[in-house]
Formats: sequence, C-alpha cells, structure tokens
Amino acid sequence: MAWGDLSMFQSRKNEIIALASLTLIAFSANAAPEKLTPVLADVAILEHIGVKPLAVQTDTAVGFAKLTNEQRTKLEHAAHDFKKCGGYEALPDDATSAQSFAVTNAFGQLAKQEAKRRAFVPSAHLFRSMAVNPKIMTAIGQVSEANLKSTVEFMSGFEDRFNKGATPNKSVDALKLRIEGTVRGAKNPVTVEFISHKSTPQKSIRARIQGSTRASEIVVLGGHLDSINQDWMGPKLAPGADDNASGSSNLLEALRIVANQEQPERTIEFFWYAGEESGLLGSAEIAKDYKAANKDVVAVLQLDMTLFPGDGQFILGSMTDFTSAWLRSYFENLNDLYIKAKIVNDKCGYGCSDHASWDKQGYPALMPFEASMRTMNGNIHTAKDKIDSNSNFAHSAMFSKVAVALALDLGNSTQREP
Repeated sequence: MAWGDLSMFQSRKNEIIALASLTLIAFSANAAPEKLTPVLADVAILEHIGVKPLAVQTDTAVGFAKLTNEQRTKLEHAAHDFKKCGGYEALPDDATSAQSFAVTNAFGQLAKQEAKRRAFVPSAHLFRSMAVNPKIMTAIGQVSEANLKSTVEFMSGFEDRFNKGATPNKSVDALKLRIEGTVRGAKNPVTVEFISHKSTPQKSIRARIQGSTRASEIVVLGGHLDSINQDWMGPKLAPGADDNASGSSNLLEALRIVANQEQPERTIEFFWYAGEESGLLGSAEIAKDYKAANKDVVAVLQLDMTLFPGDGQFILGSMTDFTSAWLRSYFENLNDLYIKAKIVNDKCGYGCSDHASWDKQGYPALMPFEASMRTMNGNIHTAKDKIDSNSNFAHSAMFSKVAVALALDLGNSTQREP
C-alpha cells in the first residue's frame, strides 16, 4: 500500500504501535521467570549492590544469595571497585535455599577452615627439616623472563578468553597445544588433558607429573586461563595480560622446569582453570570432584596476577583469608631459603580467586599475589590489561620460582598440614 495520505499513515502507525505493545505485554506475561544464580560472596559486597543475603556464615562474613543476571553483573563490577580480582562463587543449581545441603555444607566447611586458621600457632619445629637444596636453587635459576613474556604475549593476543564468549575454547585449545609442545621430550612424562565442566562450556587444562613413591599424595599448582572485560564504555577486547595470562605463564614455565628434574615423590598437578571470572566455575567443580573422590591433596598454590609490582619490585602480597595458616607459614620458610621476597600479608575477600574453591573443600591453599590489594593493577577487566611499561617480568618471574621451589620441596617431603 502506498502511504500518500499523511493522516492515514499516522492512523495506521498508531494501530501498529498499539498492536506491538499488546503483543509485548502478552509475551511478558507468558515469559518464564528469570533464572536466579545462587552465589557465595562477601556480605559487604552483596549489601553494597543492595542485596540482602538469605543466610550468612558469621565467622567468615560470607553470604548466600540468589541473583538475577543484572545483580550478578553489579556484583562483578562491585568486586572490582572493592579492589578484588574475583569476588564470588557461583553455586550449582541444587543450592535452592539457605537450608539446602549445598549451602549448609559450604557454611560448615567455611567455619571449619576458619577455626583451623585461628587455632594454628607457628612453631620452629614444624619446619626444622627445611634447608637449602642446591638442586632446587639450580632449578629456580632456570626461570626465563623471555619465556614468560612470550606466553603472556601469546595468551593476550586473543580478542578475549571469556568463558561465555562465542568461542570460549579457541584460546584453550591453543594453550593446550603450547603446553604439550613445552613438555614434549621432558625427562618426566607429563599427561596433559582437558577437563570438561557442567557449569561452563569452557574447558580447564590439567598437566600431571606422576609421583614416584607416594603418587596418591598430590601437590596442586593452578591459575585461571579466562579473561573478562567489565568496562561499561570502550572496546570490548579482554586481553587479560595480567589477569591472568601472567599466572598462566608462570605455571607453564614452572612445569617446563619441574618436568625436567628428578621424578618427584609426590604427584604434581598443574591446572589452568576455566571460568574463574564468572564465579570460580572450573576450579569449584574440580575441587568438589577431588573431595568426593577422597583425593589426598597436600597443598594448593594459586597464581592469579603477578605482573604489576604495585608495592615495588619483589614485594608480594600473601592473602591470609581463605588460605591455610600452615601453608603460609611453610611458604615464609621457603621464601627465606630460596626467593628472598618481601611478603606483605593482606586479605582479598571470599572468592577472589580459585584457591577459595579448594579451601572450601578442606584443602590447604596458598595465594601469593603481585602486590597488596590496594596497589594492584587497576587496568584488569578492561581492554587496557595488556603488556605495557608497567609490566615487570622480573617481578613475575619470582612467582614461577615460588612454584618451582614449592613443587620440588613439598613434592619430595613428608610435610603436611597438622
């Protein structure tokens, strides 16, 4: 029909708008209610975004809530504003209420771990057997800043590594190939495999060096492989150079070195976790599965952001919340022997990185960080998180040295949490 008459056009236009409005109202009335995501997060952050927790674990100030997608996005932004690199854990769908087993079990384990932290008293006799091992000193001397930079450049070269993106496994597939190439022909055989998840299409990667005499005892070293851009404005690229191509590169460099030493007595496992930025998705499933299988995980090291020396070169932050007091004390002794970094104790809140997944399952966890939280890299979760003049690979190399020293010392000792 030709619209030659303006009044006829206006009349038909109004009819069309009215019909569209009625259709929209009918669609809204019949649409299924939005699915809510159950989460654990710091009470302070939940309240900051206007969400009253449905339940609170008082010893740790961790709250349980069910969030809309909009609230979940607000929570992620608020965590960043609070100077946290993560900020919450997305729970499985069976966390239907505060009385559900998933929530009551989580709260019980959080309380148990917090009581263990408060009860621990450092004592010299716990670590009296620790002494400088020339082989470990030689091994940490093999850490290459050039290798670290190459891997960070490789990972941050992808447009993003977002677990909810159009191609969530494009970078993961490429990283697995890089890991396999790095350990090909190593002195110790390394098994490299994908781990699929229920909570995200993105896959995690595990590399395992089998222990020689106590293979059932496991030392875990991990970091997340995904990235995210939470910037309201600007380009949506998420290079994630510091968060967390840096920690991922530290792990790969440590794996290269450890795989070419004598076979450790304990099994050493390296993880690159999926979906950390969306609520610790990959690590939460893995840690839960390990607990269900009654696996003997002696210690867990988490490396998440190591490239920005906010407090100065060779000054690192050690997170004291949701980590093992015993393992932190062990780490301080290890640092005195091999690393010589200045350690600044700090807190990052619940769910700031994947160590929280292991701590919640009762495993001893450790989280050394690039700096104190107040001086951390302010460009994370934006397109600006890329290699620049502030990127310090000598500082980052320190974390690969931590990983190598921990793997070779704890991997060949009988030390474990009392």
